[in-house]
Amino acid sequence: MPKHYRPPGKKKEGNAARYITRSQAVKYLQVSLSVFRRLCIFKGVFPRDPKKKVKGNHHTYYHMKDILFLKHEPLLEKFREMRAYEKKVKKAVCKKNRDLAERLLTRKPSYTLDMLIKERYPKFIDALRDLDDGLTMVHLFAALPAIERENIQAERIHNCRGLSLEWQAYVSRTHKLRKAFISVKGIYYQAEVEGQKITWLTPHALQQVMPQDVDYKIMLTFLEFYETLLGFINLRLYSSINLKYPPILDPRLKALAADLYALTRYVNAKDKKDVGNNEESELRLAQLQDQLPANEPGALMHLVENTADENEEDEETRACKNLFKDMTFFLSREVPRESLLFVITAFGGVVSWEGEGAPFEESNQSINYQIVDRPTQSHRFISRDYVQPQWIFDCINSRLILPTEEYMVGKTLPPHLSPFVDNEAEGYVPEYAETIKRLQAAARKEILPMPGGEQDDLDNAHNLLAEGIIDRTKAKEAAERKRKMAVLQEQYHNELKMEMEGAEKNTTTTTPATKSKKKSADEETDDANLQQFADDDDNMSKVSMSRKKRRLYEAMKISQERKKASVDTLKTRKKNIQKSKKTTSD
Repeated sequence: MPKHYRPPGKKKEGNAARYITRSQAVKYLQVSLSVFRRLCIFKGVFPRDPKKKVKGNHHTYYHMKDILFLKHEPLLEKFREMRAYEKKVKKAVCKKNRDLAERLLTRKPSYTLDMLIKERYPKFIDALRDLDDGLTMVHLFAALPAIERENIQAERIHNCRGLSLEWQAYVSRTHKLRKAFISVKGIYYQAEVEGQKITWLTPHALQQVMPQDVDYKIMLTFLEFYETLLGFINLRLYSSINLKYPPILDPRLKALAADLYALTRYVNAKDKKDVGNNEESELRLAQLQDQLPANEPGALMHLVENTADENEEDEETRACKNLFKDMTFFLSREVPRESLLFVITAFGGVVSWEGEGAPFEESNQSINYQIVDRPTQSHRFISRDYVQPQWIFDCINSRLILPTEEYMVGKTLPPHLSPFVDNEAEGYVPEYAETIKRLQAAARKEILPMPGGEQDDLDNAHNLLAEGIIDRTKAKEAAERKRKMAVLQEQYHNELKMEMEGAEKNTTTTTPATKSKKKSADEETDDANLQQFADDDDNMSKVSMSRKKRRLYEAMKISQERKKASVDTLKTRKKNIQKSKKTTSD
């Protein structure tokens, strides 16, 4: 009898009962593979990796509870109805029954994913935690062209563009943007909404290349779910700041492709209208209760309301809101308008651009900075600075108005440092990062310690002095012990050497040169011995580990070696750049 033989009437047990292959699941649900994929994407069901794979390693496994979860999904019945409807339409067309086909086309079954959003995300905070991939997908399709053969329709692209701009308008209005970084793939953004950090990627405003090896049907299924999710999130966020959703945009600005500016104007106009309504209601309340005179319409209430709003904002939001406060920017036609408009307004600045629908012209005297991305600028105004777009993003990431000398038109830009990388943890701090750190400390009127020092040493000078005295005595004792050990070790090595040569002990003194050579050689052997002791200790600790912990330890060692290799590469690259600069200057 085989080892895993199961009698015909016996029930399945273990992994054979818990897991099911994909082909078995499709047969069990009586649907096609494409419908099964759509259901899994909508419901959030993913393949599992059981320890013991009953059918073999070349199968994809699902948990049986997930398949039963899909079996009772109402969407499954909707998909079956749609399949039957398509068959009826096809049959009517084949029989050339035009009247029946037209009647059927008017009764096409439809479905919504509203209940699925509520089921998968019971709380609003859960939806925000799962928003990173959705935002990236929506921003990606907002930049794609409409292609009929891939079923990418223009209506869906317009919907994605509207959802992405509504999200950006909310982040810009509430000053929730925290980081921005320009990379080869696109522009990375990070916002903090309801205490959750949300990171997404926006492609550059260029013509997108559509690769042929991508399954766009699966991407469109994910997009369908993410569109519904982002719509619900935008509705909740706009309601939290007392704005009507969806917003009504100015058709003239929408025709000029200034959708984000139109959304910003809608938000500001709504705020002014709300302020006016609040003043009128407060005046009536004050006159009724005789709390305020009639010529002061709700002044005290306004004061309390403003202080309450200021207290609601955290310190980081206030810093972001006031970074570009009372500053006016003008964008030249060659710079990416939408990204800069989003970023500058999110940090409290006022923006205009070159073209129709702009708030003000280039000749306006209130402009402080003009963003230019060209090698030379012919016509210049004396009252403003001409900088490259990277200056905006570096100011945002450092929370500081950086000097504009390094970012002037035609100059070689400093390195664009990523705010998503912790330089201290990586083990390599770029030179420009140190410069920005010094500028931040000068803005806060702080004194930074010398390289290699600690901040606590500046705060506690007396403790530093006492520790220095104690450390000096300990160092003297350690040096004395080391000197005695070195003398004994030198004598021992000399005796061994004489014995190997077959010579008698010679008590004659040696020259200082030979002593120094022996000392250096002994120090090298000491270092080698210490390294050998450390390796032996490491190997002994590995022997006592379990196999799982040993593999984890080896993986950690490999990652540390890779990090060290990357740091060494950066340091050698920096040295080569400095050498090339010296040679060019000479």
